[in-house]
Amino acid sequence: MSSTVDQDVLIVGGGPAGLSAGIFTARAGLETLVVNDGEPILRRNGHLENYPGFPAGVNSRLLLDMMAAQAERAGCSRREARVVDLDPTAGGFVATTADDREISASYVIAATKNTVDFMADIEGVDIISRGKDFVDTNDRGRTGVEGLYAAGRLAMQPYQTIIVAGHGASVGVALIEDSDVNFYHDWVAPEGYFTGRDRDLPPGCEEISQEERLKRERESLSVMQEYFAEPHPDAPTQHPSVADEN
Repeated sequence: MSSTVDQDVLIVGGGPAGLSAGIFTARAGLETLVVNDGEPILRRNGHLENYPGFPAGVNSRLLLDMMAAQAERAGCSRREARVVDLDPTAGGFVATTADDREISASYVIAATKNTVDFMADIEGVDIISRGKDFVDTNDRGRTGVEGLYAAGRLAMQPYQTIIVAGHGASVGVALIEDSDVNFYHDWVAPEGYFTGRDRDLPPGCEEISQEERLKRERESLSVMQEYFAEPHPDAPTQHPSVADEN
């Protein structure tokens, strides 16, 4: 068994739900690791037509690439691995991967599609089987085990990208609320929005000057133009049940 990697937050699953959760937890200052086993199912999508903000749709693989880049920019670490076991400890959890590595974390978000075997034996985790397996949670993704959450499809959310991404964000914020982080709102406001009204800047908020706002906007435009300059090189991944005729 290799040495343990210590994290504040371990997210199991690197699809839209897991990445969205990680963006929020990392931005709140929680050391976050996203562990992904294989490619997210969204890579099978032919063309994503119903994600808000893209009037003519968007390449789903490009969207995933951008979400992953945003999570890394926020401070997330990412690793390819399969979590095969999760054990509660006095200070949180220890996850074991298929390559016999251990990851300890204070909080865990399960954001796989339907994989539950790594936590099926944890007392307080209720598994719901309806042809596929789900985890019973409240509307913010909290399970019956303190510090353990489920997000997206695994938490019985409809499998639409915008819904699972939004649920992942909600679960990420729920985790922050349950942590020791002094957090009010992840919000970048114009200079003086709070302080100009003789209010202290709330935790988790930032005020930026007009010059800084324009700088960030220019960078945003440049980054997006680079991502959308050429068609994405990867074709959709076919469903495993479809025979490869090539």
